[in-house]
Amino acid sequence: LAKMDRQLANKTNEFLLLGLSENPKIQVILFQIFLLFYMSTVFGNFLLIVAVRIDSRLHNSMYFFLSNLSILDICYTSIIVPKMLVNIAISSRNISFAGCLLQVYFYLFMGETECILLAFMAYDRYVAICNPLHYNVIMNTVSCVRMISVSWVTGCIISSIDIYFVYQLRFCGPVTIDHFFCEAPSLLQLACSDISANNIVTMVGSSILLIIPVCLILFSYFKIFLVLVKIGSGRYKAFSTCVSHLIVVIVFYGTATFMYMKPRYSSTEVTDKMVSVFYTVVTPMLNPLIYSLRNKDVQRALRRMTKYLTSPL
Repeated sequence: LAKMDRQLANKTNEFLLLGLSENPKIQVILFQIFLLFYMSTVFGNFLLIVAVRIDSRLHNSMYFFLSNLSILDICYTSIIVPKMLVNIAISSRNISFAGCLLQVYFYLFMGETECILLAFMAYDRYVAICNPLHYNVIMNTVSCVRMISVSWVTGCIISSIDIYFVYQLRFCGPVTIDHFFCEAPSLLQLACSDISANNIVTMVGSSILLIIPVCLILFSYFKIFLVLVKIGSGRYKAFSTCVSHLIVVIVFYGTATFMYMKPRYSSTEVTDKMVSVFYTVVTPMLNPLIYSLRNKDVQRALRRMTKYLTSPL
């Protein structure tokens, strides 16, 4: 590895990803686990997108947001996991400088967009439960499209600012990234130029994309719980659904906050890798299950779709 590192440093156009483990036996196990996770993520989210698309009963704001979340999750995990699987399969650790920057940009883009989208989804549930009589007026098609547009545009703008400051840095070796993908904090540790501007941009962006959405989500669910306490019928089911949503939100935002708002060098590389696995691999796999596939309307749509596809012509 030291020899490869020196060679790559001389080229100054490639990085070396150490991955999760250097043990060949463990790598085989990791390959199987992450391949299963990735296939489950793509399959589960794709099923939800198709079900929402073809079933007119699911053409409402909640499922519109959920289908967009599924698109984000497929893109988000596809930016990271396939490259890692290829590296394990062909025993390669290399990633080009351009490839590394593209990976940083797109995973920040998708992740930051998802942060905002989850806040809008919580607001949608807040309006549906706390103000049901005005739900269709408030959450109309135009409003939903605007919220989705704000999510994508904001994610694009902030990630573009992030990658601009990363691109300005000089990387003069070593070029070994102790991670399984090009994550921004790990990449910044390799810079041999001043990263104070990058740290400021990261803190400001994290405050906008993590703290503010979390506060909005917690406020929305707090108001929802107050309403659910007062009603009788269906309260347990609603509580169960809200708790499941909050668990996913806590895992996603909690791990992302730990990575991007912690003091520098306050954790080990192993800890950072394990935390990254949760918001890059585990959460995208759980989202369709927690948010949608347990939903009876989605289950009925999937059964109708399966029956239609398997019925003789």
